Amino acid sequence: MAKKIPMRMCTGCRLMKPKRELIRVVRSPEGVVSLDFKGKSPGRGAYICKETECLKKARKSRALERALEITIPEELYGDLLARLEAEDG
Repeated sequence: MAKKIPMRMCTGCRLMKPKRELIRVVRSPEGVVSLDFKGKSPGRGAYICKETECLKKARKSRALERALEITIPEELYGDLLARLEAEDG
């Protein structure tokens, strides 16, 4: 019997993808927003593809902010964009 692969929706492109292919942005119970590359941190999470275009779409539509129900600081967007660009090139 094949093992079930957990699927999550990217907040940028709105496509369902395997959880391991996405980056989790998490809001902790204390209200701190951070990147969770392991996918195990406690708190409310939203997922984004490892592509800069998806991040730009999610940022423009404020999809991450709506999913996490909090305002996301500009530094976090900058950190995530830098991380995605480092992985691409």
